[in-house]
Amino acid sequence: MPMAQQFYGWRIVAAAFITFGIEIAFFFYATPFFYDYYRQAIPGATRSDIVLGFPLAALLTLWAGPVFVHRISPRKLILTGTGLICLCYLAFGTLATSLPVYYLVWLVFVIGYIFSGPIPHQVIISQWFRKKRGTAMGIAYVGVGVFGALVIPFVAKPLTEALGFRQALLWMGPMVLLTWPLVLLVMRDRPAELGQYPDGDPASAVVTQIQPAPFREILSTRAFWLLALGSFCSIGAIGAIFGNMKFILEDQGFVDQIARDTAHARMNLVILFSSIAGRIGMGWLADRFPKKYVMSVTYFLVACSIPLLLRVTPEQYHYLYIFSVVFGFAMGADYMLIPLMAAEQFGVNSLARAMSIILPTDTIGQTWFPYFVALIAETYGSIQDPNYVVALLAVFGAAFVGAIAVSLLPKYGREHEALQRAGATR
Repeated sequence: MPMAQQFYGWRIVAAAFITFGIEIAFFFYATPFFYDYYRQAIPGATRSDIVLGFPLAALLTLWAGPVFVHRISPRKLILTGTGLICLCYLAFGTLATSLPVYYLVWLVFVIGYIFSGPIPHQVIISQWFRKKRGTAMGIAYVGVGVFGALVIPFVAKPLTEALGFRQALLWMGPMVLLTWPLVLLVMRDRPAELGQYPDGDPASAVVTQIQPAPFREILSTRAFWLLALGSFCSIGAIGAIFGNMKFILEDQGFVDQIARDTAHARMNLVILFSSIAGRIGMGWLADRFPKKYVMSVTYFLVACSIPLLLRVTPEQYHYLYIFSVVFGFAMGADYMLIPLMAAEQFGVNSLARAMSIILPTDTIGQTWFPYFVALIAETYGSIQDPNYVVALLAVFGAAFVGAIAVSLLPKYGREHEALQRAGATR
C-alpha cells in the first residue's frame, strides 16, 4: 500500500510567513520612518504633503485590484509586485527630490502592494485550508509582525544612521527580492497542483466546489457593505496612527530627532510583537467560534486603544508600552480577520473578487485617514505647531463606527450554508 503523501499546506504557510512578512514590512512599516526625512529633503514640503503620497496613490490605483487580481495567478502577482516595490525604493532614494516625482513613485509603489501584498497570500492560504484557515492565516500574518518589528530597528534605522536616508533606501530595495526563491520554488496556488485537497483531506471539500459569485451578486449583499464599512473605518484608524506616529510623538514632547527615532522604533517593536499574539490567538479563536464575534471584539479593542496614545509623553514613557501592547494585539488580528470573514460570507472561490474591492477601499481609508488627521491637527493648531488631540478623537470615533458595523454582520455566510446543505443531503 503506497505511503500517504504528506500535506504540503504547512510549507505554503511557512513560505508565506517570510514572503508576506517581508513585503508588508518594507511597504507599510518601514515607509513612515522616512517621512520626516522626505519632508526635510523635498523643498517646501509640509507634513500633510508627505503623508498625501500614499492616499493619493491609493485613490488613483483603485481600479488595479478589480481589473487584475482575480485574473492572474497569485504567485505571478507576488513576483511582479515585489519587483515593483524594489524599483520604487531605488526611485525614492534617487529621484524623489520634488513632490510631483515623489507622488509618481507612490503610484507604482501602491500597485506593487496591491499585486504582492495581502490578496495573493490570502487567496493561496484560503485555497489550501478550510477547517484550520484561521490558524494558518494567523501563522502567516505572524511573519508580518516579526519582519515588521525588525525592519526599523535593525534595517532602516541603522542603515540611515550609517549611510544617510537615501543610501539606506537604495540598500533596502533589493532586500525585497529575497522573496523570489520561495515564491518560485516553494509556493503553489492550489492543492490540486500537487494532487492534494484543502487541509490534507482525502477528498475535496464542498466549499471548494462553490462557483465564484459575480461582482454584482457580491455587491448586492448587506454583508459586503457592512464588512467594507467596518474594515474601512478600523483600518483607516490604524493607518491614521501609523501614518502620523512620528508627528504625534513630536507633538507630545519628543522634539529631539534621535529621541523621536528611538521612541518610534521601540513603539513599533512592541506593537508588532504584540500583534503576533493577536494573530495567533484570534486566528485560533476564529476556527472555533463565529468569526463575527471574534472580529467585533478585535475592532472594539482598536477603538479603545486610541485614548492611551494621548498619554504617551517623555514624562510618562510607560504609556508608550501600554498603548503599544493593546494597539498591537488588536491591529494584528484586525487585518487577518478581514479575509477570513470574506471567505466565510462569500465562499473561498469568491475571495479574490471580494478582496479585490475591499482591500483597495480599505487602503483608501488606511491612507486618507492619516492625511485628514494631519490636516485636522494643522487646522486646530498650525503647520509649525499642530494639535493632534482633536484629530485623535476623530480617529477614535471612526474606529468605534467600524466596530459597530462589524457587530451587525450575519453570523454565518455562504460557506456555512454550503456545508449545511451538504450535510442535509447525506
